Amino acid sequence: MDGVRFLLTGDTSLSVEFGDEISEAINAKIRAFQIALGDSGIPGIVEAVPTYRSLMVHYDPEAIRYAPLAERLRGLLGRLDQIAIPPSQVLEIPVLYGGEMGPDLEFVAQHAGKTPEEVVGIHTSADYLIYMLGFTPGFAYLGGMSGEIAAPRLETPRVKIPAGSVGIAGSQTGVYPIDSPGGWQLIGRTPVRMYDPEREPPILPQAGQYIRFYPIDRAEFDRISALGSGYACSAHPRGEVGA
Repeated sequence: MDGVRFLLTGDTSLSVEFGDEISEAINAKIRAFQIALGDSGIPGIVEAVPTYRSLMVHYDPEAIRYAPLAERLRGLLGRLDQIAIPPSQVLEIPVLYGGEMGPDLEFVAQHAGKTPEEVVGIHTSADYLIYMLGFTPGFAYLGGMSGEIAAPRLETPRVKIPAGSVGIAGSQTGVYPIDSPGGWQLIGRTPVRMYDPEREPPILPQAGQYIRFYPIDRAEFDRISALGSGYACSAHPRGEVGA
């Protein structure tokens, strides 16, 4: 496959790079390659980690060396067009927008020349592809936000942002899964635990899924919060109506 690069990233890993941009087309190739790798039976594969434009493959050098591994991985590239990628699941994430939960919603609205209600309407109208996870456990890097509501990062990041906070930075949006510092403009908060070490699996979102946000009121926020990890997000194949 033209344009694919194999990059040595350490003694026990290599990166297979499919392009130099963020796009759903490149993401589809990465997902297909990950499926092909899983079905390949190549010995010594420890883990495969997708990113925006590549798949990092961690391997056991006692089971397979870099050169034969890279050769076998190259052999998978010609099969990608034959891989059936399962329909992506859409996770429906409830969000309480504005007020103390979203202290920067007014700023985002003013910056965009819109009302807060219009910002919420735009933010909840898209399916956001999860390209990869990183930064903190369960932090999903999303694509697909409308440029109409893009907003700059804070000049001075906050020292602590509560878990569940939904923010915007530039043309990206995302959810802080744990309490952490951050410089994104906060427009709301979800009561859903994106990361819970006591849950199996501990991380809710997965690369290749989509997230769709929907607005809730304070009573619903409190109800879901009380359920903790007992709350099950609605999820359905993309293109189908959720429950």
